Amino acid sequence: MNKSLGGFHRAGHTPTLIAAFLYFDVSFMIWVLLGPLGPFIGEELRLTATQKGFLIATPLLGGSLFRPFLGVLADRIGGRRTGLLGLGLTLVPLLAGWRFAGRLDQLLLVGLLLGVAGASFAVALPLAGGWYPPEYQGLAMGIAGAGNSGTLLATLFAPRLAQAFGWRSVFGVAMLPVCVAAVVFALLARDSPRRRAALEWRDYAAAFREADTGWFCLLYSLTFGGFVGLASFLTVFFHEQYHVSKIQAGDFTSMAVLAGSFLRPVGGLLSDRMGGYRLLLVLLTGAGLGLAGIGFLPSAGAALLLAIAITGMLGMGNGAVFQLVPQRFPKQVGLLTGLVGAAGGLGGFLLPSVLGAVKDRTGQYGWGFLLGAAAVLAGAAVLLRLGSRWQGTWPPVAVKRAGIFCYRSLKLKQPAPETSNAAT
Repeated sequence: MNKSLGGFHRAGHTPTLIAAFLYFDVSFMIWVLLGPLGPFIGEELRLTATQKGFLIATPLLGGSLFRPFLGVLADRIGGRRTGLLGLGLTLVPLLAGWRFAGRLDQLLLVGLLLGVAGASFAVALPLAGGWYPPEYQGLAMGIAGAGNSGTLLATLFAPRLAQAFGWRSVFGVAMLPVCVAAVVFALLARDSPRRRAALEWRDYAAAFREADTGWFCLLYSLTFGGFVGLASFLTVFFHEQYHVSKIQAGDFTSMAVLAGSFLRPVGGLLSDRMGGYRLLLVLLTGAGLGLAGIGFLPSAGAALLLAIAITGMLGMGNGAVFQLVPQRFPKQVGLLTGLVGAAGGLGGFLLPSVLGAVKDRTGQYGWGFLLGAAAVLAGAAVLLRLGSRWQGTWPPVAVKRAGIFCYRSLKLKQPAPETSNAAT
């Protein structure tokens, strides 16, 4: 273990890894800010559950829309410059939310522009991962991707600040860590000398012609989309379903987010050891069963424990997916990171939207969680089927690193027939 971690440290550039983590951490905090503010905004503007779900989900949609653009820009001018530009642009919707937004349509525009922060995914991960060889990609991207712990900052502090100063002031306060992150990022981040050639839009089109691109997008829309969707919506869920205070609902969400955020590097490390395929299969099955458990609307304590388990498994699943990507597309990691990351944002957009709409239609949230459980379990079944195809089409070294097995190959071998000893 020590030898492995020592090799990891020598293989890459630690200051850039730290800078990428901080950039992603602060950006993620901004990206999901509307989630913990949802109960406050919904109460003041008298929003329906559908409207709250759609408002909370809008930044996640914006992140998916902006990620390809930031990914292409990072290839053109480098991840360091693109990251600084992204942090600067993130200040625009924060200023608008603080000083100007007061209606639902205005907040929807603010939410869409907050997607610039979510697009940091297409910059931070390639910036960090570009310094590391394939055998350390899972851990490097897991550490940088643990910046989704920024959700914890949002769910922990935003309700308290909104309670004390009003929800609009939270946007103004959030500008401070963005400025600090920009300074640290400028000082520490460096582009890898192994910088890849700039990508064209036709490169994205070519990647989409690969069937595995679509499968990775599907899998990440379940893991990352499930995580960020829950992180954005659980505050509203706990407040409305169990009638806890807005601050306590935010604290419940923080507990769940804590598991998902800090277990992501564990998922990357375990994926490097046992293979992302095997790990992801177990995690999707477990998360699907957990969502089904919440769908039966147990007590608040039981729902919280299930939420912690689910986000923990989905967080590790994020690391597992991105351990698989470089095995299948070793020369297109940056391109696939942007595409797959965008799909994750779309998955996150769908979950709060569906939960809100189902609540208005049925009067409770249970059916929405059961639908989510069905989607995740279907993803596990798809992954199981993919194993047989990947085992026959991927290079042997990639199959071994990914831990891919074909369920057909698990059949017991027939015992060899006994040799007759009659002649002797």
